[in-house]
Amino acid sequence: MATLSLKNLVKSYGSTDVLHSINLDVEDGEFVVLVGPSGCGKSTTLRMIAGLEDVTGGSIEIGGREVNNLEPKDRDIAMVFQNYAIYPHMTVRKNIGFGLRSSKLPKADKEARIEEVAGILGMTELLERKPDALSGGQRQRVAIGRAMVRDPAVFLFDEPLSNLDAQLRTQMRLEIKKLHQRVGSTIIFVTHDQVEAMTMADRIVIMKDGHIQQVGTPDEVYRNPANAFVAQFVGAPSMNMISASYVDGQIILPSGQSLALPFAGQHSGDVMLGVRPDDLLPVTAHPIIEGQVTVREPLGPDTLIYVETPAGEIVAKADSRTPPDVGQRVKLGASPENLHLFDAASGNALT
Repeated sequence: MATLSLKNLVKSYGSTDVLHSINLDVEDGEFVVLVGPSGCGKSTTLRMIAGLEDVTGGSIEIGGREVNNLEPKDRDIAMVFQNYAIYPHMTVRKNIGFGLRSSKLPKADKEARIEEVAGILGMTELLERKPDALSGGQRQRVAIGRAMVRDPAVFLFDEPLSNLDAQLRTQMRLEIKKLHQRVGSTIIFVTHDQVEAMTMADRIVIMKDGHIQQVGTPDEVYRNPANAFVAQFVGAPSMNMISASYVDGQIILPSGQSLALPFAGQHSGDVMLGVRPDDLLPVTAHPIIEGQVTVREPLGPDTLIYVETPAGEIVAKADSRTPPDVGQRVKLGASPENLHLFDAASGNALT
């Protein structure tokens, strides 16, 4: 295990910059997830850490040692890929053991290590099978086992669950989380799925267009988003955004209604009022906005309602026992502490 530090990391392809001065410190044993939309630079960052992409500028340190010019095999890292990258002609035992091919360990020690890793992953009974006799989840565990057997300082996961069906993804998320809790490895995990990020990470790094937008715990980025992009990227359905104005401590809504909210600062001008669907409920008085229900989505104890309003379509939550009907007009309100305010021009949080 080891710390990882990215300092002013830059990546360019010719005249095109794809990473812009990335700074990140990962603690020993921490599980950090890089998340963002396609093209945001998360996989490029991971490949640079692994040594599969050259560094244009800045530095990468693993365990306090700069590794910019080291070959991947000399960085004390192990990488698990999206497509498993296991050998179809080899048994599970040989695939896992492949990670030790350059090790100087005695053969008996190598076999003991393979057995140990297989036991941790619950694959002891599958050691003599070949990949075509395994499920997708089992194949992914073989790939993880091949990385684990080397006992690297840092594990790198590049969207390892994206090829699995929904049920297997849920199962493997849990298994990887349990594995981390058991072995305490430093893990950098890349995904475009914010649910994976929220459920697995100690800290989340949210990226967009080659920039880090926010770093924080899942709770921090959900409850205190740094900007409108983070607010809408984290959470499903996305946070509702309502165009408004902010003058003298009053939020002026499209309907002309004003809300007095105790937001700090002296900002005035165009803003976006953000409220998550979970926090926006049908009310009988003091609504934030009103509109007509167009769609209902039953979700067991709750029902999501899609409401057409003067500010566009808004998503809210209703009790599934008494949801409003499609076509019905509803008033929607939220507690002041659940409202977020963002500058309309920059998108930066004002709360």
